[in-house]
Amino acid sequence: MNTHDHASNKRPGTLAELRQSGWQSKTVKQELQDNFIHALTEKQTLYPGILGYDDTVIPEINLALIAGHDMLFLGEKGQAKSKLMRMLSLFLDEVVPYLDVPGCVVHEDPYHPITGIAQDFVASHAEEEIPIAWWSREDRYAERLAPGTKFADVIGEIDPAKLAGGVSMSTEEALHFGLIPRMHRGIFAMNELPELDELVQVGLFNMLEERDVQIRGFPVRFEVDLLLLFSANPATYNRSGKVIPQLKDRIGTVIHTHYPRERELGINIMQQESNMDLDGDYPVIVPYFINEVLEQITICARKSKFVDHESGVSARFSIANYRTVVASARQRAILLQEKPAVARLSDLGHIYSSALGKLELDMMGSHQMSEKQVLDALIAEAVGIVFEEYVEAHGLAEIGEIFSKGVKIEVGDLLPSSHYSERLQRVPPIWDKAFELNASDNDAMRASCVEFVLAGLYSQNRISRGQQHGQIEYEFE
Repeated sequence: MNTHDHASNKRPGTLAELRQSGWQSKTVKQELQDNFIHALTEKQTLYPGILGYDDTVIPEINLALIAGHDMLFLGEKGQAKSKLMRMLSLFLDEVVPYLDVPGCVVHEDPYHPITGIAQDFVASHAEEEIPIAWWSREDRYAERLAPGTKFADVIGEIDPAKLAGGVSMSTEEALHFGLIPRMHRGIFAMNELPELDELVQVGLFNMLEERDVQIRGFPVRFEVDLLLLFSANPATYNRSGKVIPQLKDRIGTVIHTHYPRERELGINIMQQESNMDLDGDYPVIVPYFINEVLEQITICARKSKFVDHESGVSARFSIANYRTVVASARQRAILLQEKPAVARLSDLGHIYSSALGKLELDMMGSHQMSEKQVLDALIAEAVGIVFEEYVEAHGLAEIGEIFSKGVKIEVGDLLPSSHYSERLQRVPPIWDKAFELNASDNDAMRASCVEFVLAGLYSQNRISRGQQHGQIEYEFE
């Protein structure tokens, strides 16, 4: 691994000093391969924070790095494609040297410059006079979203200002370089590849495979050194004509991402990525069954006939809903001075704000249902599924004994926990085993448990429910 001391004054400052230091030039793929193999040998954490891909996605990425392949990350939205692409920059050297040539926007390899301006500068100066600067790992990664991207953005364009200054249009100096030449010796990622204009795809292919491209009729030939990454949704990538065959053929490895295979893993991702502090002045406890319901809503959405499967349902759907539920519980803690606040199902009444817009309806399957109606159905289905699991584990008989005939219980996100205690003097013994806090002793946990059981019984058509003024009332008939 090429490493240099953090202190810039200890790094070589001229080409002569760089040669004396013993620094070796490498292609970006060789650099990534060497550093990856070193990390693998040292048993370092390769992809920190990536969950659920140990046996599927990560082995494919590892092999692609060793093979020196460009990669396409193929999967639906919210499957950590962009996060994984950005992480590959961790396998770059901390810094690399480049020729600090006036007027040159390309980070040139000091030993192998590719632009005319850098080549001329090196040819006309002694190595002691050629300055060297250093390019950091973080700056060697760039990404672009395909929709709206023009040829000039990624390849280049004739610069009118340079022409006005007297530069001939037939020279390299007349060009304004796009992202690809500027990322020479780095990593370039293009998100949503099938949405990239065909003309740009051709320019991309020529630049990377043939090493030449025509900008307004002027042929440019560069030995651009890049790791190229793409992301795409399978539905559009596999559609005929969306990606030119030559570009598809050049991609060395296609990596298929996926949603979490188990609900527990989805919950772990939701909690990790939400980055919510549950402590502080107004602490919040989120019972595990609330986490289960939140993730189950996402699972149900991914299977729902009302939701567009080609688009998918992102992990951001779960994350945003989790943050909203925690925020609702914290608001209750502040207004009612309940510490700690315990999240309840009634807090899910606020997830419309975070969920709507993240579901794309299947217009054929939704039968003109609104997004809110679809979400209501998904919440009800998720509550029913999770409640069934608890009933199977702990039985329903004891719960039934507690709720006597004719009882009415009102629930709501801003009702004090004591309200629930007054209506329900005792709780089934199984609740103390099933939930994190002792529901017999803790009013806030009791309130959360009561709401869960009521919603579950309603999902089984065992009780009726009415709603008015934002409050819900369950009735045992």
